[in-house]
Amino acid sequence: MRYDFRVFVLYAIVVGLVVGRVLGGRLDGLATLSFRWPWVAIGGLAVQVGLFAVPPGAGLDRLGPALYVASTAAVLVFVLANARLRGMPVVALGAALNLVAIVANGGIMPASAAALRAAGLEPSSGFTNSDVLASPALASLGDVFAIPAWMPLANVFSIGDVLVALGIAVVVASGMRRAARAR
Repeated sequence: MRYDFRVFVLYAIVVGLVVGRVLGGRLDGLATLSFRWPWVAIGGLAVQVGLFAVPPGAGLDRLGPALYVASTAAVLVFVLANARLRGMPVVALGAALNLVAIVANGGIMPASAAALRAAGLEPSSGFTNSDVLASPALASLGDVFAIPAWMPLANVFSIGDVLVALGIAVVVASGMRRAARAR
């Protein structure tokens, strides 16, 4: 099973926690964050976890792309509903770029073969979230970067993923600073 960008986001959370702490923030500030429509994000992410827990070639070639697009759109709706939080507009831009690339390629994020090799991954033989395509549309928005195979959680990622991660780091660091401002 190939990891998708949600694993890449773990790095963003760690960066956000470190930056938040360096800036004088506290973990209890995160408890003050209030998210609108969290069930939309939870539902969208749960669909993706289930979808990508199934090995490629297990029969999702027809339904998988539609579920991927719908679940990604649901997560984007959640992000837009929370755009008032510092960092969320950056998350929204990244998520929108990813969704555009996925829709433009029939429900699959295009991946660079070179990026897959650098991450130690192989192209898939069935539906997966990110794969090498013969003629990808908007290839520059696809997974063209790699976390190298020698690093933990090696994977491929896109410019949209970078923006999502940056925005999440800002949300976390800003949330931590809420406790510092309240004191």
